[in-house]
Amino acid sequence: MANPFARFRHLSVKRLLGKGTRSVAGQVLVFQVALVVLLVACGVIALILQSERDNSAEARRRSTAVAQTFAHSPGVLAALQTPDPSKILQPLTEAARRAAGVDFIVVMDTEGIRYTHPLPDRIGKRFVGEIGPPLAGKAYVESVDGPLGREVQATVPIENAGSQVVALVSAGMKVENVESQLSRQLPIILGAGAGALVLSTGVTALVGKRLRRQTHSLAPDEMTLMYEHHDTVLHSVREGVLIVAADGRLMLANDEARRLLELPADVEGQLVSRLPGLDPEMKALLTSGREATDEVHLAGERLLAVNQRPTDFEGGLEGTVVTLRDSTELQAVTGRAEVARERLRLLYDAGLRIGTTLDVLRTADELARVPIPRFADFVTVDLADAVLHGEEPAPTATDMRRAAVSGIQDDHPLSEQGRLFDYLPSTPQARGYGSGRSQLVSDLPTATGWRVQDPERAKAIIDHGIHSLISAPIQARGVVLGMANFWRAHQHERFDEEDLSLAEELVARAAISIDNARRYTREHALAVTLQRSLLPQAMPEQNALDIAYRYLPAQSGVGGDWFDVIPLPGSRVALAVGDVVGHGLHAAATMGRLRTAVHNFSTLDLPPDELLSHLDDLVGRIDQNETAESAAGVVGATCLYGIYDPVTRHYVMARAGHLAPALVQPDGTVTFPDVPAGPPLGLGGMPFQTAELCLAEGTQLVLYTDGLIEDRRRDLDVGMELLRDALTGHSGRPPEETCQDVLDSLLPDRPKDDVALLVARTRVLPRDRIADWDVPADPAAVSGMRDAVSRQLEAWGLSEFGFTMELILSELITNAIRYSAGPIHVRLIRDRTLICEVADGSSTSPHLRYAATMDEGGRGLFLVSQMAERWGTRYTPQGKVIWAEQTLPEVSRPPAPPPADADTPPEEEAAGPKTLT
Repeated sequence: MANPFARFRHLSVKRLLGKGTRSVAGQVLVFQVALVVLLVACGVIALILQSERDNSAEARRRSTAVAQTFAHSPGVLAALQTPDPSKILQPLTEAARRAAGVDFIVVMDTEGIRYTHPLPDRIGKRFVGEIGPPLAGKAYVESVDGPLGREVQATVPIENAGSQVVALVSAGMKVENVESQLSRQLPIILGAGAGALVLSTGVTALVGKRLRRQTHSLAPDEMTLMYEHHDTVLHSVREGVLIVAADGRLMLANDEARRLLELPADVEGQLVSRLPGLDPEMKALLTSGREATDEVHLAGERLLAVNQRPTDFEGGLEGTVVTLRDSTELQAVTGRAEVARERLRLLYDAGLRIGTTLDVLRTADELARVPIPRFADFVTVDLADAVLHGEEPAPTATDMRRAAVSGIQDDHPLSEQGRLFDYLPSTPQARGYGSGRSQLVSDLPTATGWRVQDPERAKAIIDHGIHSLISAPIQARGVVLGMANFWRAHQHERFDEEDLSLAEELVARAAISIDNARRYTREHALAVTLQRSLLPQAMPEQNALDIAYRYLPAQSGVGGDWFDVIPLPGSRVALAVGDVVGHGLHAAATMGRLRTAVHNFSTLDLPPDELLSHLDDLVGRIDQNETAESAAGVVGATCLYGIYDPVTRHYVMARAGHLAPALVQPDGTVTFPDVPAGPPLGLGGMPFQTAELCLAEGTQLVLYTDGLIEDRRRDLDVGMELLRDALTGHSGRPPEETCQDVLDSLLPDRPKDDVALLVARTRVLPRDRIADWDVPADPAAVSGMRDAVSRQLEAWGLSEFGFTMELILSELITNAIRYSAGPIHVRLIRDRTLICEVADGSSTSPHLRYAATMDEGGRGLFLVSQMAERWGTRYTPQGKVIWAEQTLPEVSRPPAPPPADADTPPEEEAAGPKTLT
């Protein structure tokens, strides 16, 4: 072979250093300078635009502030009421104009006739600009061509004590004065940009100079040519190439040379004389430095033709370049055709018999049985323990579990199925698992690395006649899942390299099936985990209900049954139960979406019928958005949603295609209330209706899904009667026992459908934790309300909350008196939190906003939001209720009221609310 570096002899150093801007360094320098100039120019333009925008905004802000300040100045209203307002206002506006730094302040009547102007001859004439918005009570900023030229002006109203607009004030500046500020800033901006350009260009030049030294000023095409030749020599040339330095170190070896000489991966930089496995005559030739032409030398079982030439031409590095060519005569091929046909037949059978199911253990067992006895006498399959659970395997061969064992006889010394291994690094299994390469141990009795794992069992294996081993990694999609171990005894010859490739092909066919089974296991586990994570993990803290629940998945897997308990403002609690038809990941995911939607809608404090209407619209949109290719849509979903109030003992509920709940009265009788049955979710077009019940304390609400009472072997009415029998006469039974007894009575050991059961026993908030007042629509009543609340908090031992609660109630009552209609009612509730509610007859929703500096109002709700832990609004048939909560310390929280005795009649409600006078 010709010297592969001969083409570079013409690339002398002097020629390379004279490339100028054609070199890589020169091109990088030009590109960097151009980029820096562009960035600096863009920065200067951006600064100019920003400065111009800021100056314009400052002019608009100053004009608005001056106009509003003058409009609220003392004496302006009085001057407007005099016979000659211009006489009083003209000196005032001129003095204010000079003090505020604006170009004009104009006062005008509601018709736009000027009372004042910097040019006296303009007094009495019509104002140039828009006066419609100011007459409506709003400030208006505009740019017009006025008497002074192009102007930026702000016009605001002057209001009397009755909030009526009686006059207008306009203040502004000429545009040329605004632009003059930009002109003063422009030299500074340009100077800063020029300085940044000079500095960045200098740094870029230094970087380019350093790059030019490192690349020897090579042009891009010359560097590309050098790389292509180097890459060709390393990977593409089908002759071995070696470069040996003068001191005998191997500097370069291409892929073919590594294969021919069986060199290790880290061979570069090592002394040739110390390379393992190299023939002594070959070492002597490579270290001699002499020329050689087609000399034949032995390398293992190969005969190589060697050519060697020196490399120190034209002052280059001293050493030699060596080429190697395999000249080994072809081996005899007698009998190879039959062996190849047998192996193809084995691979064909493996394709048919491995991977018949999506079960990891079954697939591993199929892999262990197919090669026996045609390829191996015994086969063991070890999988990472995580793979058996559908998870990703560990990076090392620890926690390996024997998934399958098979052999020509059962009385073998190999480890049994199910055993867990932590393979030591010296074993073939650990090496193959870590490297992803098959390991061949052709002589087990003389090998030592595999014995350290279990010396006694290793001795038994050798005594049994097993003499060779192949450990092939089960690798799919770049991940090693385990190891397949092929063992041979006296019935076969020892494994060789050709057997290694067949074992790898056999395992590769099975690896995909095992990985598919693993992924199926993982998806099933994910579906179960998802479904359970979407259900409530614990019941929320609340005092309105004693709650117990059960969820039982179906025999076929995860489903779409769900339930929820949601605390609401005012110590109320919402109970929800729903069902999505079907099983699997889609049903579980849809269930999670519906449960999340119910949570979100419940934060709006909607009545049950309105909440179900919103949920129905959501399901309809889901069905429209999900195409047939991506999902099957929501095919059937039901929901029951109700709200219990422990203060009034009222339970309001609505249902969408769901079964009615069961009520267990304190006397033990069971009823199924007549709740209007709405259509299932997603059908649309039909309104939902509510049913309102007044529940005695100690009543048990039993909410459930159809899997509890429906069965193929009985009618729905039979299931309802069985539920009634399981609940009748047990009103005093705790909810936990009720749940378990109901399930034991109605369900088989393995239910065919999901079952969700929720049992809630009602409580009533004691009257001594509630205080309420009727407040007259008179601002003077606010102070009396503060005193009443202070006394009530002191009676509860919560006087430290007096100031905050008085402030919150003052703002809420004042807003109710000012903006609402109808009677005003205040209620204070001491529960897990301290709750105050202000009810009125208006349905107008209050909104939190940030008041401007000169605004007289708009700060009430902002103060409430800052002082309260939470606040919000809910609507009632009579109007609305604005509520706010404060968190109580643990020591101040009252204990939950004890559940009522089943034989004790419900407590009569106390007298009505007090009236504040």
